[in-house]
Amino acid sequence: MGLFIAVVVVILFFWAISCLNVLREYERAVIFRLGRLQPVDKGPGLIWVWKPIDKMIRVSLRVITWDIPPQDVITRDNVSLKVNAVVYYRVISAQKAFNEVENYRYAVEQVAQTTLRSVLGEVELDDLLSQREKLNSRLQSILDEHTEAWGIKVTKVEVKQVDLPQEMQRAIARQAEAERERRAKIINADGEFQASEKLAEAAQILSSQPVTITLRYLQTLAEIGTEQSTTIVFPIPVELLSFLMGKAPLTKPGEGTSGTAKT
Repeated sequence: MGLFIAVVVVILFFWAISCLNVLREYERAVIFRLGRLQPVDKGPGLIWVWKPIDKMIRVSLRVITWDIPPQDVITRDNVSLKVNAVVYYRVISAQKAFNEVENYRYAVEQVAQTTLRSVLGEVELDDLLSQREKLNSRLQSILDEHTEAWGIKVTKVEVKQVDLPQEMQRAIARQAEAERERRAKIINADGEFQASEKLAEAAQILSSQPVTITLRYLQTLAEIGTEQSTTIVFPIPVELLSFLMGKAPLTKPGEGTSGTAKT
């Protein structure tokens, strides 16, 4: 009799040990008792599971990172390219993750791929390259709306890489070069316009004070002299040149008005 009791005690001891489970801080336990889902998740720490009538499933609440493989996307302006992204999601309700969907990881991966193709197919190439943050936020909101019923929270979506065809890369390079040339021409024209305004202001000042022309001439002579140049400058007033050009005869002496030479 004593041996039987000892055997029972040993069996109960090992059964109790098997019923005790330790869950880490980031883990939760989903308990099915005789096939029925228990309303409250257990954990973390030391929990008791009634075996064999209870079945425990461990669920990790840590953020899961999944790299979406390159997807063939045709943008709204009919540009074919390959785009891959990365999705960050975590389980917020362990019961929903195992009770509402058969395989929550596979479900999230499939809906992420289809959402990526559908959303990027509605935008143009320029928006895809320049408005990356806006597209990431839109992808996250759509995925989060789909996965909320499964107890999954999508924390972040990032479009990681966009592979363009070689022809499109060359076209974009030509477009960027033309844009730079356009900006350079605009800046050059703007500089010429500002310079003409300053010259017009300087001309008005010089016309109001004629002595400033002489001072400017003397300054120019001083600049030429500092360079040790052998150039000799003879100033001739513009008024004198105008007078001489106005008084010069139009025809040479001995020539007729018809332009034919005398015999």
